[in-house]
Amino acid sequence: MQPRLRRSLEATRAGARRSGHYVRERKKRFLLFFLALAHLAGAFTSIDAIMQPRSSQGAIAWAVSLNTMPYVAVPLYWFFGDSNFRGYETKRHASRQETSPIITLTVDRIEAAGFIVEDEAFALKSALVNLPATSANSVELLRGGDAIFDSILEGIDAAADYILVQFYTVRDDDLGRRLQDRLLDAAARGVRVYFIYDGIGSYQLPGAYRERMREAGIEVSVFNDLTGIFSRFQINFRNHRKMVVVDGRTAWTGGANLGDEYLGLDPAWSPWLDAKVRISGPAVQLVQISFLEDWFWVQGELLDLEWTPEAAPDGANQTVLCLPSGPADAFPACALYFLDTINTATKRLWIASPYFVPDEAIVSALQMASLRGVEVRILLPEDSDNSLVKWAGWSYVAPLEEAGVQIYRHGAGFLHYKALLKDDTSAMIGSANFDNRSFRLNFELTMEVHDPAFARSVEAMLEDDFRDARLASAEELDQRSFPVRLAVRIARLLSPLL
Repeated sequence: MQPRLRRSLEATRAGARRSGHYVRERKKRFLLFFLALAHLAGAFTSIDAIMQPRSSQGAIAWAVSLNTMPYVAVPLYWFFGDSNFRGYETKRHASRQETSPIITLTVDRIEAAGFIVEDEAFALKSALVNLPATSANSVELLRGGDAIFDSILEGIDAAADYILVQFYTVRDDDLGRRLQDRLLDAAARGVRVYFIYDGIGSYQLPGAYRERMREAGIEVSVFNDLTGIFSRFQINFRNHRKMVVVDGRTAWTGGANLGDEYLGLDPAWSPWLDAKVRISGPAVQLVQISFLEDWFWVQGELLDLEWTPEAAPDGANQTVLCLPSGPADAFPACALYFLDTINTATKRLWIASPYFVPDEAIVSALQMASLRGVEVRILLPEDSDNSLVKWAGWSYVAPLEEAGVQIYRHGAGFLHYKALLKDDTSAMIGSANFDNRSFRLNFELTMEVHDPAFARSVEAMLEDDFRDARLASAEELDQRSFPVRLAVRIARLLSPLL
């Protein structure tokens, strides 16, 4: 090889080495810059996580995650970690100036009619939601999707003035279209219809479903609309309430959403176990207040509804507490009234929930209730549609079992209803799960009924499902493989983030 050619090749190789070294150095500097920026973002975001209203466990979990794994945790926090419903709290307080006169007038009318129940047992919960316990109500427990929706559709067909509809999940399937058709028929005969659905729970709902109702004169609104860029940072908050109100005289509320699976038609989750209550009496006006405030949030409009309370037409005299809760509450109302219920139980406490991820305060209260002699049973589904919730739930078995709490796993289908039976006279049916999301982030609605007959109906439902369940034990987890036991521990650490 000629000396000149050799020198040229060597120069080319040296240039390539220098160029490659330069590229590697640029990549290295970029990586270091990205790492520094990610950890800086994690550090500043963790300050926000600590400063926001949340449980101490949640704050610690977010702070640790944001500082140790900021590349994953920071984007997750921006979408899921915000515990302040941006704009809602300010707007809620402003809207209270508009809705307060209606609420005050309604409570005054309930008091004038002699329907308010003054009892120390209700004082704390009433104070949390600023709504009284009322008498002269009739409450019917509806078990299973067929009973629930047959009753609702019958009520819609009988509507004369207006219908209020609110669901977390609405599907454009057979049941969704059946209810839609009944609402269209009602609108055609001059009944006013107001329909709210949650934008996250109903993200698959096609626009044609909404437009068909709007074209018929039905007013349809989405709570938590995800179409705006900033709205996508609010997906941590869901309006989980499910209710139908007809003419201000009858209300249905509880756990079931609007979809075929709630009739047990999904083979993967059949049979589907759910429950709702049908209410008549002055408590209906208090259920309406929850809808009124949600409608004002999405539409800025005060609805002209029936606010004069009437006793239940069948002469029943059941005492009912209406307990709406949400992230704009001055106090974590949902968590506090469950704590109060646990702490005041004297004989038994039976709980059913599809999702069981409580905070430490709830766990301690359940342990103390059992240790003081209360029979504490918890009924959960064997499987879950949320793997993190499923594994986190297993982590509570050992500490609760040590205190005498019995945890049952229901294996047939999917247990979705949310129920609580306290002693022999009090029972709750609602939308709130036994988890941090329902306690602090979701908009929920729970009905507490103080009546021995109603308590017996809830007792019968729970006894039926306890018979089809098995008693879980900590030993089961000890016998599982190490990866499973590790998954349970990791899920428990992440549970405050759920």
